[in-house]
Amino acid sequence: MFCNQCEQAAKGTGCTVAGVCGKDPDIQSLQETLLYGLKGIAAYAWHAKKLGKSDPEVDAFMHEALFTTLTNVNFDLEDHLNMVLKCGQMNLKTMEMLDKAHCERFGNPTPVEVDTGTKAGRGILVTGHDLLDIQELLKQTEGKGINIYTHTEMLPAHAYPEIRKYKHLVGNYGGAWQDQLKEFDAFPGTILATTNCIQVPKESYKDRFFTMGVTSASKEGHIQGHDFSKLIERTLKTQPLAEAPGKKIMTGFHHTAILGIADKVIGAVKAGKIKHFFLIGGCDGAKPGRNYYTKFAEQVPQDCVILTLACGKYRFNKQDFGTIDGIPRLLDIGQCNNAYSAIQVAVALAGAFNCGVNDLPLSLILSWYEQKAVAILLTLLSLNIKGMRLGPTPPAFLTPNVVKVLQDKFDLKLITSPEEDLKAILKK
Repeated sequence: MFCNQCEQAAKGTGCTVAGVCGKDPDIQSLQETLLYGLKGIAAYAWHAKKLGKSDPEVDAFMHEALFTTLTNVNFDLEDHLNMVLKCGQMNLKTMEMLDKAHCERFGNPTPVEVDTGTKAGRGILVTGHDLLDIQELLKQTEGKGINIYTHTEMLPAHAYPEIRKYKHLVGNYGGAWQDQLKEFDAFPGTILATTNCIQVPKESYKDRFFTMGVTSASKEGHIQGHDFSKLIERTLKTQPLAEAPGKKIMTGFHHTAILGIADKVIGAVKAGKIKHFFLIGGCDGAKPGRNYYTKFAEQVPQDCVILTLACGKYRFNKQDFGTIDGIPRLLDIGQCNNAYSAIQVAVALAGAFNCGVNDLPLSLILSWYEQKAVAILLTLLSLNIKGMRLGPTPPAFLTPNVVKVLQDKFDLKLITSPEEDLKAILKK
């Protein structure tokens, strides 16, 4: 890690004068962490702004935080750590703002069963996170004989009343983003990418691949605003999908839905029927080692409940985990930004049991990959959540010294094996 303005950086050899230009490795590490967190905030704030929401405090923080990453601004390590934690606080405000924007526009999410098969007829597969985009697409395709499918982080769209009211929103297709090259290739209809995460499309489906907003793969396939006419026109020329019923999966356990059955959940805990809660979620990826999360979920005892969110849930969300007194053992809270909902559930449970969040029978098992995952981790740290387990590897931009600070201050742990981690958690 080194300053991109120094001569050594240009040579690619790294900084040899740490402390002279002010870019010692630990401060540089925290500045990079801050930049990744800011990218996550920017993504959520951008979605909220499209729905008419903004926060001047968040905007002002973005300016302040970027300023602190300039060369030779501040040499105090503690100041940089505090700025990173403040980034987490601002991300919480941003996620709350986005949640309110979603609920006001689309209604409060409620649990819903979603088919993972296909319906006979032509189809459009929508990937990404932007709920406004899929709603506008549904409006423009209504009555045209085109079925709409969600992919990866768009799955929770089915839970919002003002989105699922469209009868041609028929199901969810595929898994996590890293499998899209084979899944998009196999999908005979068109694909619309609304946000990250996308991969460079293969030639076999490039002419059926469309983007919008900040995403782009080609000028020809990019859609301006919400005019989906060329996407619809291309879809009507595609091969129809065959009827193929699939497995049903659940989503939509927003905090308002979970808190609606809070008495039942609390009663099950007090009766000893629910012994522990695990939040297993985050960003997925292709790197080996991520099957840890599948194995962990499979080994969670039958008297425990799993909360999940983001695309990390595709490691296990098609499995049947059963119920406890009618309460599903797997509760899909939603997109990565719905970490806000998970926090509200934890706070409500702590209030019900008259204890702190860290005293709850709750463990967070997190997978990280990209910038929004960093922003959410910073939010959890800013709330002083202790004992989280993170994997599959430590972020490369964290120096050993910074990792040690986080471990000492927040008892942040790296995952080991599902067996060892479960044993350590449940023996407490």
